[in-house]
Amino acid sequence: GYGYVGAILHDAGYALGQEAVKRAGLKAGDKAFLWGLESQAGRGERTLGVHEALTDAGIEVIYQEIDNATNAEAAAGVPIFTGIISANPDIKLVITDHGNLTGTMQTFFEAAGLGPDDAYAAGFDMSGNAVEAIRSGYLDLVIDQQQWLQGYFGVLQICLTHNYGFAGLQIDTGAGFADKDNIEMLAPLVEK
Repeated sequence: GYGYVGAILHDAGYALGQEAVKRAGLKAGDKAFLWGLESQAGRGERTLGVHEALTDAGIEVIYQEIDNATNAEAAAGVPIFTGIISANPDIKLVITDHGNLTGTMQTFFEAAGLGPDDAYAAGFDMSGNAVEAIRSGYLDLVIDQQQWLQGYFGVLQICLTHNYGFAGLQIDTGAGFADKDNIEMLAPLVEK
């Protein structure tokens, strides 16, 4: 009776990549920095989706795998971020495929000498830190996996299977985006 409630990883990655390119006004030949986890089986599908969307749009992708130290503590990635930006000052888009990195965008930008409008920033996973990063102007777009629905529908599926013999449902919760236009509506829900 088990199903799946959550974002379809590759599809969510592709959607975020497409939306970021569109909203940032990028054109073929522009440069993006993608910081993700392509090497991880399963989990890496999200980064691969972003990479594919950027490539399909003709964007030159500077890819960096998130190392173990940065995976554990986002601030450990500051030297990596500043190095990538120093070597590629014409980067117009930054996408992080990690909630902690996405919520730390202001720290990364400031360490690299970037202001909030010097590159378009997008990433994954709504959190209190991501809310603050959007409010600060350093984070422009986050795909919202709607975690509340993941928990609610997961429990509902167990009840439906137990009580009525329902088979598992496949529910994609990764279809929404958060940005400066809707963050104040979403913030209280995220903080809860």
